[in-house]
Amino acid sequence: MEGLFTSLLISIALFLLFFSPSVAVDSIAANQVIKDGETIVSAGEMYELGFFSPAKSNNRYLGIWYKKIATGTVVWVANRDLPLSNTSGTFKVSSQGLLLLSCCDGTVIWSSSSSTFARYINPVAQLLDNGNFVVKGVNSTGDTNLIWQSFDYPGDTLLPGMKLGKDFVTGISRNLTSWKSPSDPSLGQYVNYVDTNGYPQGFILGQGSVKSRVGPWNGIRFSGLPDEMPNPIYSVDFVVNQKEVYYISELKSSAVQMLHLKWDGSIAIMRWRNRSQDWFAFSNFLQDICNGYGLCGPYGICNINKTPPCTCMDGFEQKRPDEWNTADWSSGCQLKSPLDCRVGEVFWKIRGMKFPDTRHSWYNLSMNLGECEKACRKNCSCTAYANLDIRGGGSGCLLWFGELMDLKVCEESQDLYIRMPASLLTDEGLTVFQSGFNKKFQVLTVVLSILLVFLGIAVYACCKKKRSYMKGRGLRVHAIDKRYSDVEKEDLQLNFFSLSQIGKATNNFSINNKLGEGGFGPVYKGVLESGQEIAVKQLSKTSEQGYDEFYNEVVFVGRLQHRNLVKLLGYCMDGDERILIYEYMSNKSLDLFLFDETKSSTLEWPRRFCIIHGIARGVLYLHQDSRFRIIHRDLKAGNILLDHDMNPKISDFGLAREFGGDQIAAKTKKVVGTYGYISPEYAIHGRISVKSDVFSFGVLVLEIVSGKKNREFSREDVNDNLLGYAWRLYTENRCLELMSPSLVNSCIISEVTRSIHVGLLCVQNRAQDRPTMSSVVMMLNGDGALPPPKQPAFFAEEILPNHYPYSTVDEATITLVVPR
Repeated sequence: MEGLFTSLLISIALFLLFFSPSVAVDSIAANQVIKDGETIVSAGEMYELGFFSPAKSNNRYLGIWYKKIATGTVVWVANRDLPLSNTSGTFKVSSQGLLLLSCCDGTVIWSSSSSTFARYINPVAQLLDNGNFVVKGVNSTGDTNLIWQSFDYPGDTLLPGMKLGKDFVTGISRNLTSWKSPSDPSLGQYVNYVDTNGYPQGFILGQGSVKSRVGPWNGIRFSGLPDEMPNPIYSVDFVVNQKEVYYISELKSSAVQMLHLKWDGSIAIMRWRNRSQDWFAFSNFLQDICNGYGLCGPYGICNINKTPPCTCMDGFEQKRPDEWNTADWSSGCQLKSPLDCRVGEVFWKIRGMKFPDTRHSWYNLSMNLGECEKACRKNCSCTAYANLDIRGGGSGCLLWFGELMDLKVCEESQDLYIRMPASLLTDEGLTVFQSGFNKKFQVLTVVLSILLVFLGIAVYACCKKKRSYMKGRGLRVHAIDKRYSDVEKEDLQLNFFSLSQIGKATNNFSINNKLGEGGFGPVYKGVLESGQEIAVKQLSKTSEQGYDEFYNEVVFVGRLQHRNLVKLLGYCMDGDERILIYEYMSNKSLDLFLFDETKSSTLEWPRRFCIIHGIARGVLYLHQDSRFRIIHRDLKAGNILLDHDMNPKISDFGLAREFGGDQIAAKTKKVVGTYGYISPEYAIHGRISVKSDVFSFGVLVLEIVSGKKNREFSREDVNDNLLGYAWRLYTENRCLELMSPSLVNSCIISEVTRSIHVGLLCVQNRAQDRPTMSSVVMMLNGDGALPPPKQPAFFAEEILPNHYPYSTVDEATITLVVPR
C-alpha cells in the first residue's frame, strides 16, 4: 500500500511538472506548441515569454516581459497589429525554423522572417537572460546558426545589448516604434530611428513629420543630448562602417535599465529602483521646447534660457521680421551679406552649440581638422565644417552643404566653423577662425583670383579653338559630365581603375573573355594582378544607354550594400571610355539557366525557391530599407546574377530612379524597361512607383516556377500570355500545371502553389491592388491564408493598342516615349 501511495505522488508530481500553466524551461523545440496560459522563462528568470493582455484591454498578444523584477513590464510584442480576441492562440517553431502564431482554426496571424532560407535540423527557440528571443538550427554542415532573433525587431523598448540602427548587408532597420496608447501596443505615431542620409544621426518622427533630433555622434555622445561620459553603470557606443550603423548600450553593473519610447513620443532611460520597487527616469531626452525640430528655422539658434528662445547668429538677420514678431520663427535667419567665393570668405568659430542637421552633409572618418578646412574651403557650397570625434584631440571631418538647421545652445565642447563673408569680419567684430589668414593674404588672394580669371578665359579660348579643330577633322569630343565629380563627394569608397589595368585584366578585351552583351554594352571576364576575378562592363559607343545610365550605376550601386545586390568594385573613365567593374558571378545570369532546356533541369525547386526569396529581399531593401528609396525599373531574369552558390544578386541599375523619403509615385514621359516586365500603368500612362517593380517581380516569380518567358509564352489551346495562363489555371484550381516538368521530383507542392499565388498578387492589373515588397516577403515566409488575386494585366501582343510603341528586340532594355 505504501508503494502504491509513493507511485501516486510521483505521478502527480510529474503531471504538475509537465502540464502546469507555465512551462519551466527557457526553450522550445520544433513543433512544440505553447498555448495561452503557458510561458517560457529565461534561465536566470529575468524574462518571461507568453500571452498577455495590456491594462484595460481584453485583446491577447504574444510578448516578452520582466519576471524577476518590474513584473509585467512588457519589452517586446510579436503581433502588435494583429491582436487575438480570445485565449485560443498557440505558438510554435516550425521545422523550417519559423515562429508561427496561430489562432482558432490554425490560421497563422503572425510569423517571423528569416535572412536565410537554408534547411535546418531540429531548430530550437530560446529566451535568453538578456531578453533576446532567438531561433537557432543546425545546417547541413553541422554548424549551429542563428536563424532569427527578437533583438532585430525592437518594439518601443531598447534593452542593453540591442542595436538601434541599420544593417546594410541584411537590409534590417532596427527602430523603436511607440505603442498607440498605454493599452494598445499596435504601431503608434512615433518612431525613433538612426537616419543614414549624410552623417548618421538620431531622429524621432511623430505624426508624419520630424518631431526632434538628437544630433550626430561626437565620439562620446549624441550632440545636444545630456552628458554620456564614462560611468560605472553602463557604456554607450555608436558604430559607423560600410556594413552597418548602430547605437548600442551595455550594462557594466547589476542595474536594470532600458531605453523606452512612450506612446506620447517622450523618450527616456528608465532604471529600476529595488528599494521603492518602481521605475524612474534616469535621463529624460527632448524635454524642452528647444528640442522641437527646426523651431528657429535655418541659422536660427534656440536657447531655452532666453525669452523668446529664438535668436539669429552674429552676422545673420531675421529673414521675415513680421513673422518673428508673431512668435513664428520657422522662416529662420539669413546672412546680412551674401557669400561669394570670388571675393574671399572666412570661418567663424562657435562653441556650445548642438550640431546642425547632417542629412545634407559629407564625412570622412580619417581626415584631420586642417584637411577638413581645406575640403570645405575648396567647395563654395560647403557652409560649415567640424571635427567628428572630440576624443584625443579630435579626428574625422564633417562638412555641411546648404542651410544649417536645428541649432541649439547646449553645454558642448565641440567647435563648429561656419562660412562667413570676409566683409562681416570688421562690420560685426566677429571672432573668426582664419587658420593663419591675415589681411595681406586676403589682398593677395583677391589679386590671384583676378589673375586666375584671366588665365581661365585664355585656357577656355585655346580649348575651344582646339575643339573646333578636332571637330573639323571628324573627331568626336566629349566633355566629362560635371556630375561625375559627385562620385568623389559621395565618399563611395570605390576604386578607380586605369584603362591599362582593365586592358591587362581582360587580355585587351579579348573576344575569348567576353561573357555576353546587354543594352549597356559588352561584359568581359577579367583577372586583376591580385588574382581577383572581375566582370568588366563596357559602355558601348553605339548603345542607346549613355552617360546617365553610367552615372546611375556608379552612384546607386556604390551606395547600396546588400547580400542580394551585385557589388560594384570600381569604375574607369578615360576619354570616351566608361567602364564599370563588378564582382564576378561565376554562374552568370538567371535567364541562362531558367530558359535553357538542359541547364533548367539542374535548377531544382529548393534552389528556385531560395532565388525567389533572395530577389524579394533585395527589392525590399531597395524600396524600404536602404538609405535611398530606389525604383529599379528593369527587373528581369537577365539582370539577376548568380554567384558560385547560386545565390541571386540584382544587377544593372542604369535605369534605376531615386525617390525621396516620402515619395511613392511619379510620372514620366520617358518609359524605360524590358518588354514583358513593364507594368501597365507605367507603360501606357508613364506612372512609376514601387508597385512597378512589384509587377516585374511577379513576372519573374511566374517565370521561375514555369521556366517560360512571359513574352514568348504560347499554347495552342489558349490565347494567353504567361500571366493570363497562370491566372486561368488558378481560377480552375490547376495551379500545378504551370510548374516546369523538370521540378516534379524536387518540388514542395505547398511552396510552389504559394509562390504562384504571390506572383499573381504582384501582377494584378491595378497598382493599388498589388502588395508591397514587405508584404510579399512576409507572405513568402508565412503559412497563412492569402487573399485571392484579381485578373492580371494581359499583354498578349494581338490586343495591344496601335499606339503602343514596343520595341521588337528580344530581352533588350528599351526606351519608350509614350504620349500622355
